[in-house]
Amino acid sequence: MSTEPLYLTDPYRKSANATVLAQTGEGGIVLDRTIFYPRGGGQPGDSGTLDWDGGRIPIATAVKGEGGAIVLIPAEAMTLPPVGAEIGQRLDWDRRHGHMRIHTALHLLSVVIPLPVTGGAVGADKGRLDFDMPEALEDKMLLEGRLNALVTRDLAVSEDWITEAELDANPGLVKTMSVQPPRGAGRIRLIRIGAGETQIDLQPCGGTHVARTGEIGKLSIGKIEKKGKQNRRVTIELA
Repeated sequence: MSTEPLYLTDPYRKSANATVLAQTGEGGIVLDRTIFYPRGGGQPGDSGTLDWDGGRIPIATAVKGEGGAIVLIPAEAMTLPPVGAEIGQRLDWDRRHGHMRIHTALHLLSVVIPLPVTGGAVGADKGRLDFDMPEALEDKMLLEGRLNALVTRDLAVSEDWITEAELDANPGLVKTMSVQPPRGAGRIRLIRIGAGETQIDLQPCGGTHVARTGEIGKLSIGKIEKKGKQNRRVTIELA
């Protein structure tokens, strides 16, 4: 029982119809297709609502289930839509769009700070990356200027796919030390920023992103915190 991930082919889709495939023992809902991104890769699961003939239920988040299923988690205990019901799903779009802007911005941060990434988290208005960074950062305002310069270049953000064997032959594509791309499906999704001579980044990622860097808007670098002997956490915020 698997769920078609509509968010991968169209991250800007705010609503969609679907059919209920199952209810989980924990009170979750599995649809045949969904626009809700399931928590993973540092990006939170989406929230929103489901509507069907006779009911509405708020969704707090989405998580990955077994066998390719995506499980929608209600915000409170309510009557669930029955198996086989036709439902309408609608995203909390402002929150999702914030995740898309921040997630793409974190890819840019990994460009201006070209060090191995040891962790990260995406929020709707801020996010952070942890770096394997033995020495303190150079001037923060200079880095912030470089980050915003990449935003204002309005570079295209696109996806590509490679095989697992191709990734094994190009291990440098993986910037994250703590999280490896999911395997087992035979292919790996890549997110590319820029194209041809303007390309500045290419790395495996299963998250949702904006179509162009200009859509991110102005960014500021917030706290830079030391986390262990060699790790430093850099936080960015939407200005």
